[in-house]
Amino acid sequence: MSGPASTSGSGTAVIRFGVIGVGRMGRHHARLCTQVDGADLAGVVDASEARRKEMAEQYGCGAFTSVDELIDAGVDACIVATPTVTHRAIVEPLLARGVHCLVEKPLAPDAAEAKAIVEASERGTAILQVGHVVRFDPVMVAIREIEGLRPRFVEVDRVSPMTFRSVDVGVVLDMMIHDLDVLIMLMGAEPTEIYANAVSVLGEAEDVCNARLVFPPGADGMSCTANVTASRLALKTERKIRIISEDTYVSADFGERKGTVVRKAVNAQQLAEIRERFKRGEDLSGLNYLELVKVDPLPVGKGEPLRLQLESFLATIRRGGHPFVDAEAGFAAVRTAQRIVDAARKAGSRMV
Repeated sequence: MSGPASTSGSGTAVIRFGVIGVGRMGRHHARLCTQVDGADLAGVVDASEARRKEMAEQYGCGAFTSVDELIDAGVDACIVATPTVTHRAIVEPLLARGVHCLVEKPLAPDAAEAKAIVEASERGTAILQVGHVVRFDPVMVAIREIEGLRPRFVEVDRVSPMTFRSVDVGVVLDMMIHDLDVLIMLMGAEPTEIYANAVSVLGEAEDVCNARLVFPPGADGMSCTANVTASRLALKTERKIRIISEDTYVSADFGERKGTVVRKAVNAQQLAEIRERFKRGEDLSGLNYLELVKVDPLPVGKGEPLRLQLESFLATIRRGGHPFVDAEAGFAAVRTAQRIVDAARKAGSRMV
């Protein structure tokens, strides 16, 4: 019987991958496993015989009907791209067999199952990474690299037309979860207060949700408020974020892969003088605001987020240690998502 090879600490070993679920997202994972250096697509698992055969013919890999068959064929790591409700049943046996796992977001359909997956990851040595791919988006990479950015107010919009995919969960776990993970990463903490409202239109779960999140004070004693909107009933697709701090304003469009960074151009003395003139009630209409700020494009790099995510996962397998998006991060996002849904129900939203 074959099993996972010993790969941790090896910088040269080829990692044999299996992809479980080759639907809309899984087929992209399968493609990348044949393109990224150091990865080899050993096989796929899917309930659909047609999809299995398509992948096997396209990439020359194995096609299996069960996860056990895939493990027995010999894999080091698996990418799990099945419906959220199946994650725990698939991931726990893989981890127990020492197979590294990259699990599509969200980690689980609720906090209880997410916690169980976290505990399973802690029992063994296999690496578990959660597929919060927005962290690897070049736009978010550029935002993370802005020096000294400490958000005070954040506004996020993630809307799209209904695709009728991922309908096993509501829009909070389906779409908003991306932004919850990013916010928790940027703030280094989960929100202390949550206010939300949601609307269910086509199904029993929520299709539109708006949440106001209050994050705890940082080292400087200042807190942050985030306003997050997600909808899968929009007429067009938009993914935008705006971040405001004392010194910097960032506006970015993930769809267009571009953004703007606005910083104060005046020094402390000039700013103090302007404030004094405000206090004295002077007429400041002659000031040109655009001369008081410095406007630069956000330096967005290139790269396919899904590929960058896989490369990061591979690097973690080889060196060992914690992945960039570990099980605890996935758990925190699910826990926050559940709190938002609960807050929406408390506010009177009618959902299952």
